[in-house]
Amino acid sequence: MSMPPPNAIDGTETGLEPDSPLAALSAFYCAFNNRDLEAMARNWHDGDGVSMSNPLGGIARGWPAIRAVYRRIFEGRSRVRVAFHDYTLHVAGDVFHAVGRERGTLERDGLRLEPAIRTSRLFRRIDGVWRQVHHHGSFDDPALLAAYQDAVRRP
Repeated sequence: MSMPPPNAIDGTETGLEPDSPLAALSAFYCAFNNRDLEAMARNWHDGDGVSMSNPLGGIARGWPAIRAVYRRIFEGRSRVRVAFHDYTLHVAGDVFHAVGRERGTLERDGLRLEPAIRTSRLFRRIDGVWRQVHHHGSFDDPALLAAYQDAVRRP
């Protein structure tokens, strides 16, 4: 079943059904935009089969490797905020996926970038709770990707 998307999701949404796919997406963006690693851990499944291919490069497999990517972003000097927009949401039983775009800002030491990222996220209902099991993100602009990677990776 496809559901029509609301406006962009950035984690500040209210009035969502707590067990809905939109609430799970909102919880992810709330954790990300607030640099909350514990909330991020509650959003992701901690099984070995989870995976993430993100703009920082490579594929992270398993929650410990994914957690390390988020820790680097959250504890670094760059401040990154994103919102999910222009997306579709598809639910099939105990699985849903969302495909769209993220836009946002990265700020660090006077530098300001506005990342535009093609994004897909896959969630599975595990023990009655939506848990993220896969994410893929990629930049449209190679020069912006290089600047983003440099800003996040630099100490």
